[in-house]
Amino acid sequence: MAPCRRTTKLNSAELLVRRSRGVADAGTLLRLNLKVLRSILLQENRKFMKVWSKTSKSAITYENGKLYFENYLNCYSCVHSEPHTLYKLPKRTKVEKFEDALLCQSPLDKTLALPCDHKSSLVALTANNWLYRLSAETGEVLQRIYLSSNHKFRYLGWEVSQEILYVKSVQNQETPLARQAGITQDIVMHLAIFHVFPLQVVGTVEISRKVFGKGVTDVVLSQGVLAVSYSNKSVKLYSFEHILDRYMTERLVLGQQSSLLGGKTVGEAPFGIPVNIKITDCPPVLFEVSCSSNGVQIGGYPWHYIYTPPHRDHKGTHHICSLKDKTMAINGVQNMNCCSLESDGIFFHPDDSGRIIHVGPATINVLKILDELNSGMPSKVVEDFTMKNHRNNNPASQVTVTSSGRSVKRRFHQLDDDPDQETFRTVEYEDELDLLAVVVTNGDEGEGKAHIRLHDNQSGQLHRTIDLVEPWDEVSILTRIYYWSMCMGIHVCSCHFFLRLIDMSCSLTKIQLFILNKRMSTSAAMFINSRPPENKRTRSQSQNRYYTDTINTV
Repeated sequence: MAPCRRTTKLNSAELLVRRSRGVADAGTLLRLNLKVLRSILLQENRKFMKVWSKTSKSAITYENGKLYFENYLNCYSCVHSEPHTLYKLPKRTKVEKFEDALLCQSPLDKTLALPCDHKSSLVALTANNWLYRLSAETGEVLQRIYLSSNHKFRYLGWEVSQEILYVKSVQNQETPLARQAGITQDIVMHLAIFHVFPLQVVGTVEISRKVFGKGVTDVVLSQGVLAVSYSNKSVKLYSFEHILDRYMTERLVLGQQSSLLGGKTVGEAPFGIPVNIKITDCPPVLFEVSCSSNGVQIGGYPWHYIYTPPHRDHKGTHHICSLKDKTMAINGVQNMNCCSLESDGIFFHPDDSGRIIHVGPATINVLKILDELNSGMPSKVVEDFTMKNHRNNNPASQVTVTSSGRSVKRRFHQLDDDPDQETFRTVEYEDELDLLAVVVTNGDEGEGKAHIRLHDNQSGQLHRTIDLVEPWDEVSILTRIYYWSMCMGIHVCSCHFFLRLIDMSCSLTKIQLFILNKRMSTSAAMFINSRPPENKRTRSQSQNRYYTDTINTV
C-alpha cells in the first residue's frame, strides 16, 4: 500500500521563516522546501508564459536539468529563469557521431581518487566504438575507451542505475550467402559491462546460440539479472552474478596489459576490451515465462509479475501472478475492454509502494496487491483509486443521413481514443512532490487541445489542471515534472521554455528559487521487453515543452 502522508498543514510563510532560521538536519529542510513548492505549484493563480524557444533538426534530449541538442553536441542549462549555453562541442563526422548517451551522477557515500570523478559526467557511445566520458558542465573529455574493432556497439543501458552500465552490440545477422552455404552464426551479440565512478571495466560477455538456444532475439541486463528473449515469445532470467563468478577468465583493468590481448593494453585502439566472460554451458534458469511482445514486468510487494499470454484469446489482457509460485492473483486478470489504436498500458508504480498503474484511454486504475504472509491463500488485486475523464456517454448514432436523403450505416463504432473525445495519453509520477501528472487531450471544435492534470499520488484527487496552448499534434507526451515544478515534454524539432508567474496586485519583490539537483529514484520494478530496442533518435512531429519557476512574493 502507498504510504500515508501526514495531514498537518503549515502556512507557507511559516515554513519560509523556519528555513531562514535553519533546522537541525538537511532532510527536514528539504521536506519543508518541497511542501512550500507543492503548495505553490497547486495554486490556481499560477500561470506560464513563454520566454525561450529553440528548434533543431535532430532529437532533443533532457537529462537532469540540461537540454541536449544536435546529438549531445550542444548543452543548455535549465536551472535558471532562461536556458543558457553550457558548452558546444565541435561537429563530428558520421563515423564519430554519438549513438547513445547516459548521464552519470557521482555517489555521495564514496571517496574517489580524482576530484573530477565526484562531478556529473556524460558517458557517450560513438559510431566507431569509442566510449567517451565527458564533463556534464564543460563537455571536456575526461576519459575515452575503445571497445572493439570486431563488434558494432550501439546501445547504452543501466544494469544498476548510477552504479553499473552496459554497452550492447547490434545483433549478428546471418547473411543469405552464409545461409546457403550452411554456415550458422553462433554469436548473437556482445555486452560490455562497466562500473561507474570511477569508470572501470568489468568485462565483455558474448551471447551464443549454442549456450542459450537458437531462438535468441534480444538480451537485457537489469538489477543483477540477465534476461534473454526468444522468438517463441518466451523470456528466461539468469543470475548475472552467478555468470561473473563462474565464467570470468581474467579480471581486466583499463590501461593495463592483458594476456587475452597478447600483452596489449586494455581499452586502447585497435585492441579494445577482450571477451573475458566466456559462458561454456547454460546457467541455471531463475525464471521463465511465455508472454506477448509486450514483455514481462517484475515488481510489487511481495514480488509479482505482469505479463500478457501470447495466445490470441488473451490479447488486451494483463495477468498478475506471484513470482514465488506463479499463482494467479485473485482479480489478477486486468482488461480495459477498450477499442483503440493504441493499446492500454500497465506498469508497477515507480514510488516503490508495490501498487500498479493501469492506463486506458478513458480510465486510469491504480491497483494494490493484498497478501497475508504465511496464509497459504493467493494474493488479491484490489482497486486503490480510479481516475476517469469527462466524456459524452450518449453513443453516436450508427446511421447517418446524407443531404440527398440516403441512409449510411457505420461499419465500426467510435474508437475509445478517437481524437474528438477526451482521452488519457500518459501518466508520470513526480517523486519529490508526490504528484501524478496526467496528459489529457480533447478534440472539441476540431482542434487537438491538451492539458495536464495534477493528481494526488495517495488518493487520486485532482488538484489542478494546466492548459497547453499549442495543439496536441505539436505536443508530445509529457515525460516528467522534473526538479520541483519543471514540466518537460520531448520534441524532435523545437523546444519552448516557459516561465511561471504569480498574479498579485500588491507590491512584489522577485525571488528566484534555484532548483536543486536531484537523482531520480529507481523503482524496484524491472521491465523486460522481448522486442529489440528501438533507436532513440527516430524522428517524430511532437513538441518539446519546458517549464520552470520564478516566484514573486511580498
